[in-house]
Amino acid sequence: MKTYFLKIASSLMALFVLFSTFSFTVEKHYCGEFLMDVSFTGAADNCGMEMEKTVAKKKKCCKDEVHVFEGQDELHQTHFEDFDFSKQQFLISLFISYHDLFIENKSNKIIYKSQYPPDIPKNYQVLYQSFLI
Repeated sequence: MKTYFLKIASSLMALFVLFSTFSFTVEKHYCGEFLMDVSFTGAADNCGMEMEKTVAKKKKCCKDEVHVFEGQDELHQTHFEDFDFSKQQFLISLFISYHDLFIENKSNKIIYKSQYPPDIPKNYQVLYQSFLI
């Protein structure tokens, strides 16, 4: 059970590091108020009305939105010497307290599978049906 948990946790941490370094761009093309196209890999297709302008209002009816999500370029590694004494003391006390939680206690129970329980002594009063009244 513990090995499965460690494998799952290490896989999740590796995926987290991998996805934190990705960067991607989302481009959206709107025609008026309506979303016409979304692209994750390149430029979004236009609707063909991009060059037309309304004569009365003198503004474009189409617009493009570009959302850029930047990932990490460098993974910062901290050294143990960078921590001050209070941080070192906290980490050591945290490690010691959680390490003791996962110690397995072995029981000293002795199970005798080949022996039977002792016989129940005979109750002679019930056996001979002689009761004192």
